[in-house]
Amino acid sequence: MGKHKKITGNVVYSTDPDFNYEYDDGTTEETLPPGEQNLKVWLDRKQRKGKVVTLIEGFVGDDGDLKTLAKLLKTKCGVGGTAKNGEIIIQGDHREKILEILTKEGYRAKKAGG
Repeated sequence: MGKHKKITGNVVYSTDPDFNYEYDDGTTEETLPPGEQNLKVWLDRKQRKGKVVTLIEGFVGDDGDLKTLAKLLKTKCGVGGTAKNGEIIIQGDHREKILEILTKEGYRAKKAGG
C-alpha cells in the first residue's frame, strides 16, 4: 500500500490547521441476513427502449453479495442481467419465478408496482 489515500468530499485544499480530511477507507456496508432484507420485485420498462426487465430493489449490503444473488437469479431464470447500486436487473418478466427463488432462499420479498 502506498502513502496515497483517496480523499472523499469536495475539498481541494484547506488552510485550516485543524481541518480533518475524510478518507475513503474502503469499508463496505455489512450485508443484512436474508430474513432481514426487504426486497421489492417489479416490472420496469422506463428508458429501456421498450424492453421489459424485472427489477429487484432494496438490497442492503456488500456489492459482492449483491452480485452473487444476481448471478443466482440470472442462472435460475436462464437470462442476462446486471447488479449495481443495490439493484438487480433481470431481462424479461420473471417476477413470479424470482419471488419464488427469493423466498426459498429466505429473503423477505414482495411484488411491487402494477
